[in-house]
Amino acid sequence: MKKVSIDRFEGTLAICEDADGKFFGIESAELPQGAKEGTVLKIDDAEGTLAIDEEETARRRKKNARLQNDVFGGK
Repeated sequence: MKKVSIDRFEGTLAICEDADGKFFGIESAELPQGAKEGTVLKIDDAEGTLAIDEEETARRRKKNARLQNDVFGGK
């Protein structure tokens, strides 16, 4: 199973980044409902189906929030 994260949207494409730092586009219509920038997707190798990895998405968002707080300070 491969994991990618949604970096940004350009037109009808979600620009995703894989673990090797490679970028590629996935048609937005193919994304699971609720997918947005920063969402981590699991791609089933056999079926090619996409699913949101809720746990990894939450972990990365928490990590990013801590980093931003360290850099910019927080209350």
